[in-house]
Amino acid sequence: MRVTGAQSLVRSLEAVGCEVVFGIPGGTILPAYDPLLDSTKVRHILVRHEQGAGHAATGYAQATGGVGVCMATSGPGATNLVTPLADANMDSVPVVAITGQQSRPLIGTDAFQEADICGITMPITKHNFLVTDAADIPRAIAEAFHLASTGRPGPVLVDIPKDVLQEMTSFSWPPELRLPGYRPTTRPHGKQVREAAKLIAAAKRPVLYVGGGVIKAEASPELLRLAEENDIPVVTTLMARGAFPDSHRQHMGMPGMHGAVSAVAAMQKADLLVALGARFDDRVTGQLSSFAPGAQVVHADIDPAEISKNRRADVPIVGDCKEIITELIDAVRAEKESANRTVDLTPWWEQLDALRSTFPLGYDWPDDGTLSPQYVVERIGLLTPPDTLYTAGVGQHQMWAAQFVKYERPRTWINSGGLGTMGFAVPAAMGAKTGVPGVQVWAIDGDGCFQMTNQELATCAIENIPIKVAVINNGNLGMVRQWQTLFYGERYSSTDLGTHKHRIPDFKLLAEAMGCAGLRAESRDEVDAVIERAMEIDDRPVVIDFVVGKDAQVWPMVAAGTGNSEIMAARGIRPLFDEDE
Repeated sequence: MRVTGAQSLVRSLEAVGCEVVFGIPGGTILPAYDPLLDSTKVRHILVRHEQGAGHAATGYAQATGGVGVCMATSGPGATNLVTPLADANMDSVPVVAITGQQSRPLIGTDAFQEADICGITMPITKHNFLVTDAADIPRAIAEAFHLASTGRPGPVLVDIPKDVLQEMTSFSWPPELRLPGYRPTTRPHGKQVREAAKLIAAAKRPVLYVGGGVIKAEASPELLRLAEENDIPVVTTLMARGAFPDSHRQHMGMPGMHGAVSAVAAMQKADLLVALGARFDDRVTGQLSSFAPGAQVVHADIDPAEISKNRRADVPIVGDCKEIITELIDAVRAEKESANRTVDLTPWWEQLDALRSTFPLGYDWPDDGTLSPQYVVERIGLLTPPDTLYTAGVGQHQMWAAQFVKYERPRTWINSGGLGTMGFAVPAAMGAKTGVPGVQVWAIDGDGCFQMTNQELATCAIENIPIKVAVINNGNLGMVRQWQTLFYGERYSSTDLGTHKHRIPDFKLLAEAMGCAGLRAESRDEVDAVIERAMEIDDRPVVIDFVVGKDAQVWPMVAAGTGNSEIMAARGIRPLFDEDE
């Protein structure tokens, strides 16, 4: 069938099952937008900034488990996708970005709106393509979706010159994939699984250290079986919240810089860490040399480059987490039967339960009578339906959302973990709500983050994407201010945003100007009523300005550069992990 390159692109997107594209047209991508108008299978959502398109694609992918798609023109349109691509790369999110490029004769001449986006994004994408022949468009799209969604997921960029989109070509599907060097290992090596099973069966203080890879692999049911059959404590990282139910007796909480004391202590005192789809990130390990000093390590991951990258693995296992955990369940059972003995984990549980009861997550109300941000987040978590999906920006509100909302199932918590991208919450919520329209989607955002991407509220209002946004408005760049309080002698340089003192902007009025419902709560007795009112409104997005105290801090905390045994449960309170038990 004879078509233009642009028609071939749209038909290829339809063929791979793409349902929605977030994007903004411009000169070089314009040929693709003409046939997109006629597509009955692909919905285009016109965003207000390309960064919003990229984060929306990430939100869509994280919520649905599918591939998120964004589109932009060349030059500044493409470079505005750099941050969301880097974000998706750090958090292993399957995203395909399609960018226009200057026509082939102009490439390399510094033509208008020309940028070498393949060169720019090479370090922050799983792969990228510059398509120089229209006949290659179907194969490039098929390969991009395959690369993004298999092995360790990640972002893939497809750059197409304008004249390639305009030239005539033939369209046929399916194309032959030509990826000779790409063969991700999914089945684990049986010997490695058996070696891991021996360590698990013999461990007296084991911990399952669960990362976002378990959610990517849809392995939560298998994880639950492995944990329950062997009575092993579980910690879930920031990217794995919901992979294991928070309400489960064996869940010790989130580890890391702002993790629960019980989770951090469990890892520090463990004699075996079974890392599943986790990468020993610095925010989890603290000072690497003093992390989990007495623990042997089983490290299971789909990406062989992650294994022993930061912490040497005693037993490395490369493969898909679902398959690895399934085989581990049988192997541990067989090992215990052949050894004819079971290690009593009662002393281990007594130790952890004592820590869990002595240092529960909690907070104090501000002395000046202002509203507690932790209380706001906690009430949102308690009043919303059980299947509610949450997104967050980065900073204090992100940590409180991770701590004080209870996550019982996977894909209900979406945040920017690895890159820590301010402005992530609103566009990610937009993408998530587009992917799963039947559930409530709440963006828990900070007043600093919110001001970076809140223009996407206009997109949500016009496209009928009724997200709820809770702005935790403390008048400051909260996490930066917390560090200034603790480490810079309370010298508050450039952290006051003016959203308290001057009410600039007035978030309630801003929401209304964007076609949303604007609400506000400034005291404890207003919180429940305003959350319930927000849940009653479903014909447009809702923004709630929660005016909270500026001095609230995130605890527990492991200061940057220190070891996890130095964790502070609150200011001036340090559990003595080194004392005799």
